[in-house]
Amino acid sequence: MEKWKRSARMVDMTQRLLDHPYTLLPLTTFAKRYQAAKSSISEDLAIINEVLANDGSGMIETVAGAAGGVRYIPFYKEERVETVLDEICEELSNPVRILPGGFLYMSDLLGKPQLMRRIGKVWATVFQGQKIDAIVTVETKGIPLAHAAASFLQVPVVIVRYDTRVTEGSVVTVNTVSGSSRRMKQLSLAKRSLPEGSRVVIIDDFMRAGGTVKGMQELLKEFDAEVVGVGVLADAKSEVRLVRDYVSLVSVLEINEEAKTIVVDRGNALLKEEVEMPK
Repeated sequence: MEKWKRSARMVDMTQRLLDHPYTLLPLTTFAKRYQAAKSSISEDLAIINEVLANDGSGMIETVAGAAGGVRYIPFYKEERVETVLDEICEELSNPVRILPGGFLYMSDLLGKPQLMRRIGKVWATVFQGQKIDAIVTVETKGIPLAHAAASFLQVPVVIVRYDTRVTEGSVVTVNTVSGSSRRMKQLSLAKRSLPEGSRVVIIDDFMRAGGTVKGMQELLKEFDAEVVGVGVLADAKSEVRLVRDYVSLVSVLEINEEAKTIVVDRGNALLKEEVEMPK
């Protein structure tokens, strides 16, 4: 095999790192692939890391030792997080999204791959440094958001369902009450889908009172799982709040059907003390 030119080597190396976030890649793997000295690979990695830092889109972490190597840690700097949040606010402020009863249409946002990718990286920023074994969400609108986060955190997605399915085998089911409508509903999770003692992050699309998230928390107790974080795309004002400790990207402050206006602002993601945004 021909020896790689340095320009081609750096492009290929960058792509491999970006495609495998949080995955430890030994320097020997790169050295063998490109037929280059480890010192040369290290110099290339330093340049890649500098570019990522200047762009505000992550860093290359070096792990020393015989079993060490390098891995890509994805995150956004605070100013880039602000840009994504403002983009979501602008999208959701469009009055054509108002539905009868004062509801907000959001499904189209969940179908935009590039926006989902940016939101996923925001979640990776919010929950960086946590040891996470899985992202947990509830069908159906939370699924795109959960997969977006999981793709950067390199963990599986676990889906809680409202009904049981024969194809999922034995399930654990809990009853929960919606905080706003006070309606009883069931949440089920297949026993095989989540190992006991897992550390998980709950991701959902919208939260008013928080009944669904509270139900998922109760369900996860049956698996002895530790919920290390809760993230919602958008929250809204509610007289009842069943979940207090959560991170929201945006907040829907007002929906006026008569005036055809929607007021949306940044959520608490930038305000939470435990969330450290890279500067």
